[in-house]
Amino acid sequence: MTRRSLLFSAALTPVLALAQGGERKSPHETASLEVDGKRIEIVYGRPSLKGRKAFTGSIAPSGEVWRLGADEATKLTLSAAATLNGTLQAPAGSYALFAIPGATSWTMIVNKTANQWGAFKYDKAQDLGRFQVPVKKTAMTEEFTIQLAKAAGNSATVTMAWQDVAVEFPIQFA
Repeated sequence: MTRRSLLFSAALTPVLALAQGGERKSPHETASLEVDGKRIEIVYGRPSLKGRKAFTGSIAPSGEVWRLGADEATKLTLSAAATLNGTLQAPAGSYALFAIPGATSWTMIVNKTANQWGAFKYDKAQDLGRFQVPVKKTAMTEEFTIQLAKAAGNSATVTMAWQDVAVEFPIQFA
């Protein structure tokens, strides 16, 4: 085998393992909801605290861009154009969701590069937009959790909870 073949094989092995159902350190979930015939889907990794603190260490460092879960960046797919948090217009399509966690509010980031690993190659120039959401104290949540719930009219509420905090924002279809 040539050196080039060995390098290619070494680089491809983890990708193939993942594609073939390789073991992940965190389970993955899909939250989905249909609102007036339009669909919202959020795919994300669910890390557990396992005795750690979520927002003070390396899991989701306060003040830094975080992938909102584990492994790949969290992926939001909208089947139709929608408004996020009352301000950000998002055309139908798929996006990566990131956040910058803070003590009293999080900056939510909607990025046009939907498929990316973590936040390692996050590119601010690819942001569709950002918005602020307040932090709420909540009951202890061991695994990072994203939930979608139908709200009034043609909208839904996205709730993200982990440790003892939660944030939420509405998605409203046109």
